[in-house]
Amino acid sequence: MQPDQTRELIQAIQELVLVLQQQSAPSAETGAAQILLSLVPVIGIVFGSTLLFFFLFWNYQLRREMIRTNQYRQTSIATLRLFALFVGLLSLCVGLPMTGLFLAIEGISYVVLGGLVPLFAGLGLLVFYVASRKKEQL
Repeated sequence: MQPDQTRELIQAIQELVLVLQQQSAPSAETGAAQILLSLVPVIGIVFGSTLLFFFLFWNYQLRREMIRTNQYRQTSIATLRLFALFVGLLSLCVGLPMTGLFLAIEGISYVVLGGLVPLFAGLGLLVFYVASRKKEQL
């Protein structure tokens, strides 16, 4: 190689390194976006916990008033079975497409657990539904 070609090559490599450094350097926007994205689960947990608290409190007050007016009926296994069927089918219908999508995008990795957890939770609830029906028939 000639000295002029060597200098041109070194200069081109240095320019390429500068461009790559500028693209990989974190900007203020990505920092703010990372903070917002890290706050989303926290806010979701706080709102979900608040919603769950008020649901349980409302259910407690409702049950208390029904006992006071002699209208309360004990929850039967049929109600629990129906709830297990509903939630099981819902979880299964959410987990199956999520598992397929994550397998198609990422392949076999830990990301697939995001779909496998609701899938197997739904299957477990459906197994409970079927097993409790057989127990009632005995």
